[in-house]
Amino acid sequence: MEKKHQILLVDDEIAHLETLKRLFEKEGYGVFCADGGKAAISLIRENRINLVITDLMMPEIDGIEVLKFVQKTRPQTETILMSAFGTVERAVEGMKEGAYDFVTKPIKRATIVKAARQALDRHALVAENKKLREQIAELTDERAIIGQSNSIRSVLDLVKQVADTDVTVLITGESGTGKELVARMLVERSERAHESFITVNCAALPESILESELFGFEKGAFTGASQAKIGKFEAADGGTLFLDEIGELSPSIQVKLLRVLQEQEFYRLGSTRPTKINVRILAATNRDLDEDIRTGNFREDLYYRLNVLKIQVPTLRNRRSDIPILADHFLNKMREKNRRSISGITGEAINQLCDYMWPGNVRELENVIERAVVLDKDGVIGSDDLPDHLSHRKEEKSILEIQIGSSLEDIERQVIHETLRATKGDKTEAAKILGITARTIYRKI
Repeated sequence: MEKKHQILLVDDEIAHLETLKRLFEKEGYGVFCADGGKAAISLIRENRINLVITDLMMPEIDGIEVLKFVQKTRPQTETILMSAFGTVERAVEGMKEGAYDFVTKPIKRATIVKAARQALDRHALVAENKKLREQIAELTDERAIIGQSNSIRSVLDLVKQVADTDVTVLITGESGTGKELVARMLVERSERAHESFITVNCAALPESILESELFGFEKGAFTGASQAKIGKFEAADGGTLFLDEIGELSPSIQVKLLRVLQEQEFYRLGSTRPTKINVRILAATNRDLDEDIRTGNFREDLYYRLNVLKIQVPTLRNRRSDIPILADHFLNKMREKNRRSISGITGEAINQLCDYMWPGNVRELENVIERAVVLDKDGVIGSDDLPDHLSHRKEEKSILEIQIGSSLEDIERQVIHETLRATKGDKTEAAKILGITARTIYRKI
C-alpha cells in the first residue's frame, strides 16, 4: 500500500482551517494543522511533509516566511499560498520565493484540490528523479562504497532506508573502513543534499580551539577575538554536520553538544543569547564507546542521543569476498591517476591480497594497490609488486570475527574458508576440525 501524502494546512482562521482539514481528509490525504506560522515551522521541523498550504497574511510569522523556511529546510516540499488580500505583487513575490501556486479566498473546493494534486504530482516527479540520480550515482561515483558481500550490502540497505530522514546516526568501525563514505552517502541521498555539509575532526584540534570552531564566538569573547565568528554548527544550519572521531571530545564539550542535540540551539562564546539551528548530526568513531562509558570517558546520555541509529561498518577481513572487486576498482582509479598502462592483477597476487589480515582496512588496500601501480614494470601486477609483509603473512588470530546481522549461510562460508586457510587447503584436516565428513566439505565448497 502506498503511503498517504502528508499535507500541512496553515491558517490563523480556525474555522477555515477545520473546513480545509475535513476536505483533504475526505480526499484521502494525511493532514497536519497549524494555527500560525510559528506552529507551522515546528511541525515542518518534526514531520515529513509533502505539501504546505499556508495563508499569506498572518500575525508574527506570515506565509512568505513559512515558504522561505520550507525552501531552506525542505526544498523538495511544495508550497501553495492562500490570501483574501491577493494582489499581483504578493503573488509574484510568493512565486519568486518558490511557491508552486497562489489561490485567493474564498477558496473554491475544486480549485484548491486541483492545485494540491498538481503540486503533489510535481513532488512525486522530483522524488522519482532524485531516486534515478542516486541509482546512477551508485554506478558511477568513485566515492561510493564498493562490494557485494552480505555485510556491506546490509550497510548499504540501511543507508538507503534512513538517508531521507533527519535521524541522528552514529557510524562505528575501525580506521580505514569507510565511515566518512557512509556519512557522505547519507547526505547525498537526503533532502539536505544541496545544503551545507560540514565535517569536523574532533581529534585534530585542542579543546580550546575546538569549542570556538564548533560554536563560534562574539567580538571580545577572549583575547584576540577582534570580530565575531560563526562556528561549524551555525555554518551547517539547514544542512548536515559530520562529527568524526566523536569519542575524542572532552567532557565539557560533550555537555555542550548534548544541549545542541536536545534543544537545537547553542551559545556562541561570549554570548548570552541562544542561536537556533536546524542541523542533522552524523557522528563517527573507531572507539568502543560502551567501554568509554564504563570508564567515565564518555557521557551515557550523550551516547544515547547520538546512537539513535547505529551503522557498523565491517572490517575488510570480514568481507574478504569484496577484496578482488575493491582491488580492481582501485587499480582502475590509480592507473588513471598515475598515468600507467596496466592490464590487470594476477591470480596469485589476488590470493595474497585475500589472505592478508588488513589491519588498515580498505584505506590500506588502496595504498597497496597505488604502490603496486607506481612500481610495476611489466604491465601486470603480480606478487613481486606487492609489499613484503603481504607475502610473509604474520601469525594470525585463531578467532573468527562475525559481523552481527550476517546470514547463517554467510557465517558457514566464512568458517569453512578460514578453516581451509588454517589447514593450507587440506580438506580432510579441515573437515576433522569442523566435525563434518570430507564429503560434506567438498559438497559445501
